[in-house]
Amino acid sequence: MIKVLKPGVQLTIQDFGRIGYRHLGVSKAGSLDPCAQLIANRLLGNNDNDAVLEVTVGLCELEFNCDTVIAIQGADLQAKLDEQPIYPGWTYAIKNKQVLSFATGRAGLRAYIAVKDGVQCPLIMGSRATDLNACFGGLDGKALSSGDCIPIKPFNGPFIKMGAIAPPQRKIIRLHPSPHAKLLGKTLLHSFTSGKFKASPNSNRMGVRLVNNTDNLMHTHSLPSVAVNPGSIQLPPNGEPIVLLNDGQTTGGYPLLGTVISADLHQFAQFRAADNIEFEYVTLEQAHRAQHKQNTHLHQLSLALNNSNNKK
Repeated sequence: MIKVLKPGVQLTIQDFGRIGYRHLGVSKAGSLDPCAQLIANRLLGNNDNDAVLEVTVGLCELEFNCDTVIAIQGADLQAKLDEQPIYPGWTYAIKNKQVLSFATGRAGLRAYIAVKDGVQCPLIMGSRATDLNACFGGLDGKALSSGDCIPIKPFNGPFIKMGAIAPPQRKIIRLHPSPHAKLLGKTLLHSFTSGKFKASPNSNRMGVRLVNNTDNLMHTHSLPSVAVNPGSIQLPPNGEPIVLLNDGQTTGGYPLLGTVISADLHQFAQFRAADNIEFEYVTLEQAHRAQHKQNTHLHQLSLALNNSNNKK
C-alpha cells in the first residue's frame, strides 16, 4: 500500500487508457506520456500497460507501507527518497515506511512512478485509468487526495539497478495535414506553420491551448460536429488552437488544423505554460518513419534490459 501524504497539483492513477469506446462518448483517458509509462514499466519487468502514478507539476509526498521497487520516468521534478535525491530514468528499491517526495522542476511537467507489478485498482472498461471528467477509474474516479491508500503488491525479490534514456523532446511538432484545408485556405495554414506558439496556463488533460501574438488564425467558420481524437488540433473562432489530449471530448464542431503524429503526441504531456511550440506538416511516409524510429528506441531498450537480466 502507498499512502498519499500530500497529493500536489494533480496525482492520478493511469495506464494506456480505454480503447474502443469513443463511439459511446467515452474518452481515452490514460497516461499523457505513454512513452514514460512504458519505459518505467519495462525497467521493472512489468507489463507495458501496468497502471502507474502520473505526477503533475510535483509537490507531492507518498509513504510506502511495504517493500517494493519503483522506477521514475518523465520530467525531473526533483524527487527525493527520505530526503536523498533520486532521478528519472532509474529504478530504486523501497523499504517499508520510506517517503517519496517531489518538489517541482523547470523543464517538463509530468513524472511517472511505476511500481513492481503495477497499481492494483480495479479494471473498468478494460482499463485502470482515471477519467477525471466522467469520474470513474483509478481510485473512485478522482485525483488522489491526502490520506488515500493506493493498493500495490509487496515485493521483496532480487533487485538490480536499471536505467534508461527517454526519446528526446521536440519543439517542432509534426502533423498530418488538415482535413479542412480547403475551408481554412492556404494563407491561414501557412500562418499556422510559420507562427510560434506558447502553451497557455489554461491547459489541462483535456487539451493544450496555444497562444501567439497575432490574430492571423481568427475565423468565422462553423461546422457540424465531427469525430475528434487525442492529437486533433481544433481552431476556435478566436484563433487560439487547442491540441486535444486524452481527456478531450469525442466530437467537436471547430475546424481542424491537422492531427499530431503518434510519435510526437506524448510531447504535449511535458509542455509547461509559456513553453515555445512550432508545427510542420509531414507526409504519411515521414510519420511512419518517425514512429519506426521511436519503436526502435524502445525495442533496443528491451533488448538491453533482457541482456542485463540474463547476466544476473
